[in-house]
Amino acid sequence: MDPGVVDLSRLQFALTAMYHFLFVPLTLGLSFMLFIMESVYVMTGRAIWKTITQFWGLLFGINFVLGVATGLTMEFQFGTNWSYFSHYVGDIFGAPLAIEGLMAFFLEATFVGLMFFGWERLSKLGHLFVTFMVALGTNLSALWILIANGWMQNPVGSAFNPETMRMEVTSFFDVMFNPIAQAKFVHTVSAGYVIGAAFVLGISAFYLLRKRHVAFARRSMTVAAAFGLASSLSVVVLGDESGYALTDNQRMKLAAIEAMWHTEPAPAGLTLFGMPNVGERRTDFAVSVPWVLGIIATRSFDREVTGMSELVLLAQERIESGRLAFGAVEALKADPNDQAARAVFAQHGRDLGYGLLLTRYVADPRQATPEQIQRAAWDTVPDVPVMFWAFRIMAGIGFLMIALFATAFVLCSLRRFEDRWFLRCALWAMPLPWIAAQLGWVLAETGRQPWSIEGVLPTFLGVSSLTRTDLWITITGFTLIYGILAVIEVGLIVRTVKKGPYASHEPQPGPGDLPATPVTA
Repeated sequence: MDPGVVDLSRLQFALTAMYHFLFVPLTLGLSFMLFIMESVYVMTGRAIWKTITQFWGLLFGINFVLGVATGLTMEFQFGTNWSYFSHYVGDIFGAPLAIEGLMAFFLEATFVGLMFFGWERLSKLGHLFVTFMVALGTNLSALWILIANGWMQNPVGSAFNPETMRMEVTSFFDVMFNPIAQAKFVHTVSAGYVIGAAFVLGISAFYLLRKRHVAFARRSMTVAAAFGLASSLSVVVLGDESGYALTDNQRMKLAAIEAMWHTEPAPAGLTLFGMPNVGERRTDFAVSVPWVLGIIATRSFDREVTGMSELVLLAQERIESGRLAFGAVEALKADPNDQAARAVFAQHGRDLGYGLLLTRYVADPRQATPEQIQRAAWDTVPDVPVMFWAFRIMAGIGFLMIALFATAFVLCSLRRFEDRWFLRCALWAMPLPWIAAQLGWVLAETGRQPWSIEGVLPTFLGVSSLTRTDLWITITGFTLIYGILAVIEVGLIVRTVKKGPYASHEPQPGPGDLPATPVTA
């Protein structure tokens, strides 16, 4: 396989996936905030809360449409750009995607129309139920997508069938309750809630800076402050849980995040700052906090966090085992009744993917030299500098979000809505959680390399038989189309924000304003 085709296929999927993920987390966050706002309207009966819900619902709708449109592209790419991936693992990977489309997406799409057009046709409680179902459908969509992605990170409940030459499900229960998938779901959804809260907080701050729609902005900011504080705290806690899940399932990813080239005595320290030196396989100018990584990653004081060099040695052993599994598969192709080959595969079959890593260097892994085996073993180390810095920037933004929402919560509790320094901070901080979310996906997907399915299928074997020209044409086309969609999306949101929540109503009095009274002689 042409390495350029592999790299361009990865680039195209990365561009479309990261673009799609600009809309998904905002949809997740706004959906439940709409439910909270409408709940206040139902409980109080105050018309301003209906206006608040409808305004943020309009922005939700604009974002929702773009999220659906960009998500369809990703689904089709599995068949167009990653056809062998789809053939090899489609029996497992396709099931969560199908369930997401049949259950979650149709649930979401059915109720979203009622949410927008049912205000005058449904009772208050009926419409509130519809809003909740939209939020539930949105989060269920994320659940099934992340179950599929979690299986790529930790392929439990499955096994390779040498008769069909494909991966098959052995336990769908294990696929659904994959610990990596569950940790990714709660962490990703919480990050979406932070993005939704930052979006509402920033636009509310904009109105308060302009002294427009003050009553609306104060109430919206209060909801965003409380919802955002809870969400940002949960992101950190659940991120810690994700780190713990890596200890048993993706040790190489954890070691790369910490640029830990060698195993340290337990408990390992957490590197706050350093310069990963890939050539020398060390981290220069490292500043570490003793014990922290060991406690986070192992929940103990005596368990080690294995370094990359030691994990490479383990990879070499699995590659040797994988060569035997590859030989057994070839023998079973020639004679499906070869019982000796079946016995060898039963013993070494779980390492077949490691044997396939050698096909980058030699057509038949059984003919690989010791040098090629060593190179393939070091291929299991992802891009350490990218992993190291992406995690630290993401984590730093996470703690900044906690500080932002904690300050917002205190100021809203004290009814100090006019502190301009904070309003400016809230406005300028809006892009930060999006940056953190994108870096989270960079960590997840770059950290899995060189695998498309961890330990099962190397990425370079999953692509379709395309040319570089084919890929450049589609990348250029997607860039142009998505660029146009981005301009439309931003333009619609800016236009809606400029019009404000009372665009179709009479101007509302602000806090403290008295209605005009006739002057009598």
